[in-house]
Amino acid sequence: MPAAVTTPAAATMAAGDVARLRARSRRRPRLVVAALALALVAAVGVRVLLGTYTVTLPDFVSILGGHSIPGASGARFIVLQDKLPHAVLGALAGLALGCSGAIFQLLLRNPLASPDIIGINSSASLGGIVALAFFGASGLGLAAGGLAGAAVAAVVIFGLSVGGRGSAGNRFVLVGLGLAVLAAALTNYVLSRISIYQASDAAIWLTGSLGQANWGRIQLLGVVLAVLLPLVAALSRNLHAVSVGEDLAAGLGVPVGATRWGGIALAVGLAAFAVAATGPITFVAFVAGPVARRLVGGTHTLTGAALVGGVVVVLADFAAGNLIPGGRLPVGVVTGIVGAPVLLWLVAAAQRERS
Repeated sequence: MPAAVTTPAAATMAAGDVARLRARSRRRPRLVVAALALALVAAVGVRVLLGTYTVTLPDFVSILGGHSIPGASGARFIVLQDKLPHAVLGALAGLALGCSGAIFQLLLRNPLASPDIIGINSSASLGGIVALAFFGASGLGLAAGGLAGAAVAAVVIFGLSVGGRGSAGNRFVLVGLGLAVLAAALTNYVLSRISIYQASDAAIWLTGSLGQANWGRIQLLGVVLAVLLPLVAALSRNLHAVSVGEDLAAGLGVPVGATRWGGIALAVGLAAFAVAATGPITFVAFVAGPVARRLVGGTHTLTGAALVGGVVVVLADFAAGNLIPGGRLPVGVVTGIVGAPVLLWLVAAAQRERS
């Protein structure tokens, strides 16, 4: 049988098909990220303009310009001290949690490796509660306590996970689950040792709430994101290389150890400061990465995961503030209610792909 002959025209056509496929594969993530950015802006608009107290867009622009609304003397206070801080803080916390979860899942190659599953959030909560209960901390002090708790947890988990047999990602998750249980138990112990009034406030914070949103917390978290997110972007290429394989990454000249520790440090910092500002909002870090991957076609996207996290928190806070007439739920309750079905959907989808 004569061998197939590839003509120059056929080779050119095949090369053109490959180029078009590559261009299409690069175009989809960009379009998805742009759409998610618009969705986050729209979610913030919904949170600010709609709800039990509605504000028109011209009135909102007028309020931002420093003007009062005739016949609605309380509109300026409601917008600038309630609606807008809730929306902005929710967006910032969602960006931080979504990006943090995606970094852990990318580095450890395990969909369960998110800060709310492996004990980072629980340890940050413990650090924050200890700082709040015994030192009366707030603002920077609360953030420092949360960061200290999360940092200790990350070092302990990573130290107990390296080496040994089996997947490092699986060991990291198992050790983290054990530490999460321990941190939760210690948090409950601390709550039992403080006054009922402190315990009540702490319990709301531990559920994950934007009820204490103010411009001081927004400024702190905004500064943190302005520092950490560019570092994540600078490290993104190396993080993706390490996720493919440490030996391959080392062969390409990627400093594997520095990339792994740098990525974990950034993820811990993002989660810890978000928890310090809002409390541990559950499931956001866990679901943001898988949802973003499905939207872009199966590849990891840290930017997409961050934007998904922002959209989820802002819309969940809108639902929390308007779901029950005359009352407000902590945003963590809504994300927990929504996150559980999403978790089941992700597990079922993964099972279908394997079969």
